[in-house]
Amino acid sequence: MAAHGKYTPKGPVGALVHMLEETIIAILLGFMVLVTFVNVVLRYGFNTSLIWGLEVTLILFAWLVLFGIAYGFKITAHLGVDAIVNLFDKRGRKVLALFSAACCLVYGMLLMKGAWDYWAPFAGLQPTEGRWFPLGFTEGVRDRAFYMTDQVPMPDMFRFLEDLINYGESYDKLPRVIPYAMLPFAVALMLLRLVQATIDIIADRRDGLIVSHEAEDAVAEASAETTRKEA
Repeated sequence: MAAHGKYTPKGPVGALVHMLEETIIAILLGFMVLVTFVNVVLRYGFNTSLIWGLEVTLILFAWLVLFGIAYGFKITAHLGVDAIVNLFDKRGRKVLALFSAACCLVYGMLLMKGAWDYWAPFAGLQPTEGRWFPLGFTEGVRDRAFYMTDQVPMPDMFRFLEDLINYGESYDKLPRVIPYAMLPFAVALMLLRLVQATIDIIADRRDGLIVSHEAEDAVAEASAETTRKEA
């Protein structure tokens, strides 16, 4: 998967992390296609199917979307409208970019609280107190660690969760704590990318959080490539 044209990893660690992120996205997309393809072949060729295929595909798609949101912030791939922003000078555009970054950070923190509070009971943990911001951890919230997916089989590699969070009770299907874990992880990664983006805006290393003039850039690149070939 090619990196976005405006993004260049910084240093060997940055390049490694970038490669890992793109590899994860490619693996998620690849498994979605593979499971769907196998299910189609089984259904129309052998009159059977993977009963868990649809649920696995939905889980992988949710993971891809959540993980991709954070990745989009990193490479400035999210689309936006900058018609009003472009009416201001450089300083004004920077102020507006910082304002939008601040709004995104507040929203991300609220989303992080909601993601943790939703996932925690499935992991045998307690959600946070407070309506908007965490004020500590609650007590006595019902444990949901015994909740399982509908059809996804339980891999043996995750059997340790039975003793860790389910009081030794065996799982017949994959516990929901595993697919739901992507929610707090992806939101935390999104917050990290937003903080990095805000720092880059302050340091004048990027103009904002969104891709600007993507269509015009694509046309310019195509024109330059055509000119190069004709030369």
